[in-house]
Amino acid sequence: GKSKLKKVAGHIPGAIMVNYRRLRAGKKIDGRKVIKMIVSKSAFEKLMQASGVNKNSAVVIVSKGRSDGDVTMATRLYWQMKYYGHDNMAILNGGMAQWIVDKRTVSSKESKVKKGNWVATAERNEILATSQDVEAAVKTRSQLVDTRPISFYLGIRRKKSYVYADGHIPGAKLYPNELLTTKMPAKFLKVSDSKSLFEQLGIKTDKKLITYCNSGNLSTGSWFIMSELIGNKNVKMYDGSMHQWTREKRDVTKMKME
Repeated sequence: GKSKLKKVAGHIPGAIMVNYRRLRAGKKIDGRKVIKMIVSKSAFEKLMQASGVNKNSAVVIVSKGRSDGDVTMATRLYWQMKYYGHDNMAILNGGMAQWIVDKRTVSSKESKVKKGNWVATAERNEILATSQDVEAAVKTRSQLVDTRPISFYLGIRRKKSYVYADGHIPGAKLYPNELLTTKMPAKFLKVSDSKSLFEQLGIKTDKKLITYCNSGNLSTGSWFIMSELIGNKNVKMYDGSMHQWTREKRDVTKMKME
C-alpha cells in the first residue's frame, strides 16, 4: 500500500556520511575550466579513507530515497568508486525512505569513523566518456542518451546557468530521469520494465551507448540501470555532459525528437 512517510531523517546505525560535494571538482581541459568533474585519484582516495572504507570493504550506498534525484547521488558515488577500481558494492533500493517505511532501526548518533586504507586500483576509461568520445558517437551515429527533462532536450528551457546553449547533442535519444524510479520511496523499476522503456524510446539495450545530462550526475542513473542492472558492459557516462559540450561551443539540436 501507499506509505504515509512525510519525513526522512537519521541514518542506518553505523552508516558514515559521505559529503557529495567532495566527489566532483573543477579542472582545466584544453585551456578551459570545466566544473563538476570527477576528482583526482588522490583526492578520492582521501575521501574514501576518511569515510572508513578499506581495500576489501563491502560497501552499501544509501541515498535519502525520496526521489530519482536522491538516487542519482548514490549512482554517482557508485560510478566513481567503480571508475577507481572498487567492485564490491551495492545501492540500497529505496534508500533511507524505504528503511524507515520498513520500520527498521534509525540512528541520529554520529558514527565513529576509523580511517580506512582504501586506494584506487584502476582508472576505468571504459565507463567514462570524453567530449572526443561523444563527438565520435555523433559522427558514427552511435547511441547517445540524454537523461534530462524533455523541455531541456527540446531546448524550451535551460535551467542550469553552467549550460550555455539550448537543446541536445545531435542524434541523442531521450530517456528522462523521471523514468528511473518509483515515487517515494524511490526504488528502481523492475529490470524488465526499464528495459522495455528504453526500447520504447528507441534505445537499444544491447548496443554501446553514452549517457549524459547537464553535469554528469543524473546520467549516472541511466548508466547504472543499463550497465549494472540490465548488464550492458559497453556503456559510458559523459562526465562533462552539456556543461562541457556547450562550454566547448559544440553543435546542439533544438525542437527535434530523435
